[in-house]
Amino acid sequence: MTSNAYPTTQTIHTIGILGGGQLGMMLAQAALPLGYRCVFLEDNADCPASLYGTVYSSEQLDDFISTADVFTLEFENTPTDTVQKLSALSKQGQKKGMFPPPIALEVAQDRLKEKQMFNDLDIATVPFESVSSKAKLDAACQKLGLPIVLKTSRGGYDGKGQYVIKETSDIAPAWQALKDAVSGKGSLTPTPAPLIAEGFINFSREVSMIAARAQDGQIRCYDLVENHHHQGILAKTHAPAVGTSQLFGQAQTAITTIMNHLDYVGVMALELFVSKDARGHDRLLANEIAPRVHNSGHWSIEGAVTSQFENHIRAVVDLPLGDTDNVHPSIMVNVLGEYPSISDVLSIDGAHYHSYHKSERADRKIAHITLMPNDVTDLEKALGKLVAVLPNKVGLDKKQSESKK
Repeated sequence: MTSNAYPTTQTIHTIGILGGGQLGMMLAQAALPLGYRCVFLEDNADCPASLYGTVYSSEQLDDFISTADVFTLEFENTPTDTVQKLSALSKQGQKKGMFPPPIALEVAQDRLKEKQMFNDLDIATVPFESVSSKAKLDAACQKLGLPIVLKTSRGGYDGKGQYVIKETSDIAPAWQALKDAVSGKGSLTPTPAPLIAEGFINFSREVSMIAARAQDGQIRCYDLVENHHHQGILAKTHAPAVGTSQLFGQAQTAITTIMNHLDYVGVMALELFVSKDARGHDRLLANEIAPRVHNSGHWSIEGAVTSQFENHIRAVVDLPLGDTDNVHPSIMVNVLGEYPSISDVLSIDGAHYHSYHKSERADRKIAHITLMPNDVTDLEKALGKLVAVLPNKVGLDKKQSESKK
């Protein structure tokens, strides 16, 4: 490639992404129109991102580093030692940056640290307790009251690594199922860490806010969206979440406080519960952060002025952030396990299909579809048509049939 392939003022040509899944793929898709190439550190050579750039295995870390000018990631369980190394190179002036910073991963990889950070920043959460023994689990159940959710504090995603304790007879099997995480044995987590017991709260819905923070501290927030899960995996997202305008300020303040506290750069998602305060008013409880682009923000590719992926790239290469306004209400649906007929999907007005180029496997996220019919009153009708042609209906057929009763 000749030296005049880029503007003379452009010092970043290639972005190194830790991970090569669908998030890395969509980051690369957003980077290309801005004039940036991407390379990936990923042990699966046939990963989705391989369509958009060279993939280096973990054994080729030095080659990966030498190829890229600046670094980011697509998954919060990225090894922190790799992120620390890239951050150190940036501080030494050898590279242009590692975004987000290592501290963001250290917090996001540990649910106890995360909840403690929320509380330190006066951001409300569900009540929780650290659990490192059967006796402490008994004490936590007594203090929090049943039911509770017992989770590994490290590792686990999409509903994995957790156990719902509904009655006292569940305590022993819950401890048996998750105790190896405390010692670092088994497959739950390679890093020994206490479990976390979280008290149940009554909430009306789950929402999330996605925001981008630039290197100069500028922050732009997307609308609150409403998320629906099926067996612990995100099934669909409504953007924006209807009737949450009075909660936008709470969410914006919370995510802004977190990002500034961590000196964060890039896109972050904050997952929240909508609950009631003592006076019966809606309030938000923070659940967790994701220090990366997020599944609940996929709608933004078509539905926002600037997608979460483009804004993350802009932040990483130190460009001004783009407008985050919602240009059209939409519903994003995950495709799990088995592909639908693309012809059937695209016969639905306003449907946008995004394949991840993955092989089919039970409960695997292999594509997403965003519905944006021109007439917003047709959204639910379009969703019904989509559910009808999905091989795996991710529970959406049940929700629809129940709503008709």
